Amino acid sequence: MAFLRAGSAHDALILQGRCVYLRPLQLGDYAAWAELRSQSRAHLVPWEPAWSMDDLTKASFRRRVRHYQKEALDDLGYALLIFETEGARLVGGLTLSHLKRGVTQSATLGYWLGAPYVGRGYMSDAVRAILPYTFETLSLHRIEASVQPTNEASLRVLDRVGFRREGMARGYLKINGQWQDHVLFAMLADEWIIAGRGA
Repeated sequence: MAFLRAGSAHDALILQGRCVYLRPLQLGDYAAWAELRSQSRAHLVPWEPAWSMDDLTKASFRRRVRHYQKEALDDLGYALLIFETEGARLVGGLTLSHLKRGVTQSATLGYWLGAPYVGRGYMSDAVRAILPYTFETLSLHRIEASVQPTNEASLRVLDRVGFRREGMARGYLKINGQWQDHVLFAMLADEWIIAGRGA
């Protein structure tokens, strides 16, 4: 689960896991992204903020890519797509958002997986692959995540990778138009190091 930089820009970043790799969104990803999100809509809607009417349009995707590029440039967040190593098929996405420096040195982890790829271990592999980048390259101290209590698959991912449950936040995020409670998780840099860097 090494990280590679093909160049100095974030756009050249590639993170390699065991069965997936991650890289930043590109404009050329639109067709595969829109198709996977569209066919996975019923699977994703219960766990995400409400989709806008133009969510799957090319114009919306272009704005999304520009937003993520600016966030990376400003060291405020990093968005990556997840691909199967074998076949290079798009399977999902992962973000490090709300990145804070100063005395905090933290970010929030978010992710989604297309419906055809659930249950294959891809998301656990992707989360493990982002940790060296988070703690070594970005030098963050803490990575946080939150999951609705009924999202058993996502709860298993964070437990499996080694995140610790820290409690419950009531009405924490507005998901699909409703304020939802979330289980809070976090991993600290020293916990990751003590655990053998995800070995």
